[in-house]
Amino acid sequence: MRAHGRGAYGKGRDTPWVDDSAGRVLRPYTASGGRTRPGIALDLLSRMTATGVRPRVALGAEHTLALRLCAGAAALTVAELAGQLRLPAAVVKVLLSDLMEYGAVMAQAPHYPGGGSFAADDRSLLLAVLDGLRRRL
Repeated sequence: MRAHGRGAYGKGRDTPWVDDSAGRVLRPYTASGGRTRPGIALDLLSRMTATGVRPRVALGAEHTLALRLCAGAAALTVAELAGQLRLPAAVVKVLLSDLMEYGAVMAQAPHYPGGGSFAADDRSLLLAVLDGLRRRL
């Protein structure tokens, strides 16, 4: 097993240990301290942006990377952040919830067609996604 970097994170970067063949060496839920439920409810389509406020507490590497991603773009959805961080969405929601409590990021509620919620309009949204996928194939 070949891990990159020193300690738990790579050479001055905030990236977790990665094994060339096995992938992430650390378990994803260690990033959230084992927590599976965020303190603030977030939707996968909530758009996250950095506020410019620096947390007064020491942040873990995943918190820091999530904050950098939010600061580096106009707005990213929770789902996009989960993909870029390569962590389960539940873990990313906990991390973002922590950052919201520190005042470092803010969330914008998702905008659904017709102003409803996903639960209220899930069939039409899923059909639109399916139609879009078919057009790309």
